[in-house]
Amino acid sequence: MKKSTLAFAIGLLLVANNSMAKAQKMTLEQRLELLESRLEAAENRAAKAESQVQQLQVQQASEIREIKAAQGNTPVNSQASSEETKNNATRPNLFLSGYGDLKIYGDVEFNMDAESNHGLLAMTNANMGSDPTNEKWNVNGRILLGFDGMRKLNNGYYAGFSAQPLGDLSGSVNIDDSVFFFGKENDWKVKVGRFEAYDMFPLNQDTFIEHSGNTANDLYDDGSGYIYMMKEGRGRSDAGGNFLVSKQIDNWYFELNTLLEDGTSLYNDGDFHGRAMEQQKNVAYLRPVISWSQDAFSVAAAMESNVVNNAYGYTNGDGKFVDQSDRTGYGLTMTWNGLKNDADNGVVVNLNTAYLDASNEQDFTAGLNALWKRFELGYIYAHNKIDDFEGVVCDDDCWINNEGTYDIHTIHASYQFANVMNMQNFNIYLGAYYSILDSDGDGTHGDGSDDRYGGRVRFKYFF
Repeated sequence: MKKSTLAFAIGLLLVANNSMAKAQKMTLEQRLELLESRLEAAENRAAKAESQVQQLQVQQASEIREIKAAQGNTPVNSQASSEETKNNATRPNLFLSGYGDLKIYGDVEFNMDAESNHGLLAMTNANMGSDPTNEKWNVNGRILLGFDGMRKLNNGYYAGFSAQPLGDLSGSVNIDDSVFFFGKENDWKVKVGRFEAYDMFPLNQDTFIEHSGNTANDLYDDGSGYIYMMKEGRGRSDAGGNFLVSKQIDNWYFELNTLLEDGTSLYNDGDFHGRAMEQQKNVAYLRPVISWSQDAFSVAAAMESNVVNNAYGYTNGDGKFVDQSDRTGYGLTMTWNGLKNDADNGVVVNLNTAYLDASNEQDFTAGLNALWKRFELGYIYAHNKIDDFEGVVCDDDCWINNEGTYDIHTIHASYQFANVMNMQNFNIYLGAYYSILDSDGDGTHGDGSDDRYGGRVRFKYFF
């Protein structure tokens, strides 16, 4: 009985072990099948992804070809209704090249002026037949529309342009800057076109200062007294163009500007010392500048000189041509710009000096101005020494009409009302100047009868 029972138990164990072995064998096969199925699915996904990548590459190549062919397109928001837009053959677009950034902006500047005896110290003479004591009331200004393009590469090289057409109240359209430039960031730069080089006589918040020498063209108004400010070779001329090369090395900045132009454009009405200037060839001004800056402080020194002999002059009584184009100037300016560290309470101070050695004339100018909390106050002193003078410049409106020394003392001030109506970039400026004229050749000068003064309200809006 015991043997039978034992034999039966052993049989059950053998059957159980055989069943478990078969079950274990089937589980491994199932696992292998599952792994094969997953591997096949992964291969299918990889093939599908590769196909999608190829399709994306083909699509991108097609889009690039379309951009190059059609100069790209960027939709522009429109006020037209959707029903009206449906009538168009194509959707309205703004076309861009896609090779760089394009910036469009504007600058509105309109002035309401009141000034005395406009013409004796100011840039443009009044009618010579009019009463020189008449005051002038005027509304003037312009709207600037700017277009700046810039393309930068990963290696730091860049190229760009700037075009700034102007529309003024006289109904004419001019140009402010028109320049192409290229270079490497924080290293070197080349500019060519119409523009202004380094400012060697900054006037801070310049709102209203009228005198001979204050603009880029017709700088010298014969008989009015010259305030020389290192601008003759700076550029933005209506009679020529600039070529500038600059280099930045740490805190040092180097610049060489070359201005090629008709040199007689320097003179209002083309007159110098009572004689009409005759152009023989264009002048070439070389204007090197070296500047150093550290935090809020900066200092710059420069010179400018015409290197072309006999560019313009006059013919004397003996029929000989007399050169008047020999002009060399020197300048030094120092600036403390506290606004870099304190935008609310920072003080900006400029100290400027300039000296001109020209044909039969030497001019020295010095100026100091300061800006604090949107209020600016400045003083400019000019000393002119004329060694030769001939002819008649004007009848009664001339202040300088003979050889001698002449001094001009100018006080100027301005105030800015910022963000008018809580509108950012809309500012109103109040500006005023007062100039005292003094001469050693005429006892009537320096008594206040020839002083000049003016006031301005300027509306300024950037968009």
